[in-house]
Amino acid sequence: MRIAICDDEQSIRQMLNKKIEQMSLNMDIEQFASGRELLLSDYNPDILLLDIQMPGENGMETAKEFRIKNEKSILIFVTALEEYVFDAFDVGAFHYLVKPIDDLKFEKVLKNAIAQVNKRAAGKNSGFHEESYIIVKTKGITRKILLNDIIYAEVFNRNIILHLKNEQIEYYGKLKELETISGNTFFRTHRAYLVNLKYVTSYEAGKVYMKDKEVLLSKSNYSEFVKAFLHYHRKNED
Repeated sequence: MRIAICDDEQSIRQMLNKKIEQMSLNMDIEQFASGRELLLSDYNPDILLLDIQMPGENGMETAKEFRIKNEKSILIFVTALEEYVFDAFDVGAFHYLVKPIDDLKFEKVLKNAIAQVNKRAAGKNSGFHEESYIIVKTKGITRKILLNDIIYAEVFNRNIILHLKNEQIEYYGKLKELETISGNTFFRTHRAYLVNLKYVTSYEAGKVYMKDKEVLLSKSNYSEFVKAFLHYHRKNED
C-alpha cells in the first residue's frame, strides 16, 4: 500500500512518517514538500496526507487538481487551520486532522483509511459487494447483524444494546470494539452511545435525533460530530 505525505515543513513530514512506521504498517511512503511537487510526480498513492497552508499552491487547490487523476485515493487533510473543514468535503476528503495531532486519533483515522482501501480492493477482486456485518451471541443464539441495520448502539449494565428498526439485541461486548469495526458511518456521540449517521435526522446542543429516538451528544464531541454528519451526507447526497 502506498501513502504520500505532502507538507512544506520537513519536521512535520518526518513526524508523520515516524508515526506511520511506529504503527508497524507495511507501507511505501513518499514525501513531498509542495503541492506542485506532488502533482508533477508519477506517484499514485492509496492514501494522501495533505497540509492546507503551504506557499504557492495551497492544499485545497492541490486537492482539486489531485482528484482529477486520483479519484479513488483516500485524502486526509492534516492542518492547523480549522476553517477549511467544510471545503474539505467538496474534494472528497476522508478526514480532517487538526495539528497538533493526537497519536491515538491519528492511528484510528489511518487504520480506518487502510480498511477502506482494503475493502475497495476486496470488492474489486471478488466481483461482488457484501454489506459489512458483525457476529454477536445473544440469549444463546449466534446472529449475524448488518451494520447498515443498526440505528444506534448503547451501553447498559456492561452490555451493548443494538437498536434496530424492529427489535433490540443485547449482548456482552465493548462499545469501543464496535466503534472500531463500524468505521466512519458511525459516530460516538457520547461515552454511552454510538449512532449510525444514516439514520440521524437532526441534532442540537446535547442531543441527536433519529426519527422517534434521541441520544445524548456530549459537548466535547459536538464539533467532530457536525463534521462527520456533514461529511457523510455530502458523500451520499447523490
